[in-house]
Amino acid sequence: MNNPKLLLCGLLLSASSAMFGQGAKNIRISEVLTNNTASIVDEFGNREAWIELENTSFTTYNIRGMYFTTDRSVLDPQMSVPERIKRMSVIPSGDNRTQIGGRQHIIFFSNSNPSQGKLHLSLQVPMSVPVWIGFYNGNAEELIDSVTVPPLAANQSYARHENTWSVKSAENVTPGIENFIKTDETKDAKLKREDPYGFGITLLAMGIVFFCLAVLFLFFWLFGLVMRHIDAAKKVAEVQPIKAVTKTVEVTHDIAHATGNILQDGLQKKGIDKEVYIAVISMALKQYQDDVHDVESGIITIKTKDTGWSDEYSQMTHFHDPLQPTNHQGPTIPTTPDMK
Repeated sequence: MNNPKLLLCGLLLSASSAMFGQGAKNIRISEVLTNNTASIVDEFGNREAWIELENTSFTTYNIRGMYFTTDRSVLDPQMSVPERIKRMSVIPSGDNRTQIGGRQHIIFFSNSNPSQGKLHLSLQVPMSVPVWIGFYNGNAEELIDSVTVPPLAANQSYARHENTWSVKSAENVTPGIENFIKTDETKDAKLKREDPYGFGITLLAMGIVFFCLAVLFLFFWLFGLVMRHIDAAKKVAEVQPIKAVTKTVEVTHDIAHATGNILQDGLQKKGIDKEVYIAVISMALKQYQDDVHDVESGIITIKTKDTGWSDEYSQMTHFHDPLQPTNHQGPTIPTTPDMK
């Protein structure tokens, strides 16, 4: 039961190690200057030899814990890791600049004192003799990149262009940026040179597509939300129409117009009959009330009316002669002349 779990964990660790290893292989030595008399200066104004690293991928990678060395003895596969580390200069942690972004560069000062900063290494780089520089992974066993720098004149650099190296004159040294920049290079040629496998343009195209899809989704979501509110408003208007309010305004306008005409006629006749005035106002109010109730839907008016259907007397009257008086003490016995 535990064996499959151990196997899965091993596969995951192997995949993670391979992924990190692949990321480290994207870091390479890009340019080296061993005799600095007029090139860049460090934070303290000193001119020191420097080594430039480049991230050739489009993703960020942190190089802290990796190693530089100029001692070829570390190439001995029989050498132990602790003994190899003694011959190396480690890139310390604690500086965000060691996180190299995609297609970005970073410069380390050699022949320096690490106490001056995280980018200062004790690595010794001679000026007048050829020097081998190796760049190792954090395990101090895997060689990521290496270069043999020939003797250089003052302020000359040894720079990589694709897979070839060449000496650059002092005026063409490019610390911190791409080594060879052609001003007459077309955009297509530059894109082909910088992205020979098309990964960058593929990611850019996919990003644009997903961004457009997100914008369309947001647009149609907002459009649907607005349409739902409009439908809800229409349903409310159908249940409780505003026709009554409109009709009330129309009736009020008609009443005001008729009253104005009557008043104008009264002014022309130099007087108005009080009874006529009262009658007009009463008729107007009555018409206003009737019209409002005519357009008000859902109003049921119930007025009570006594029909007398449960009156006992009214139900018994059809058994009696209305002209015959009723004797409630017993039946009436007719009398005749012979009964005396």
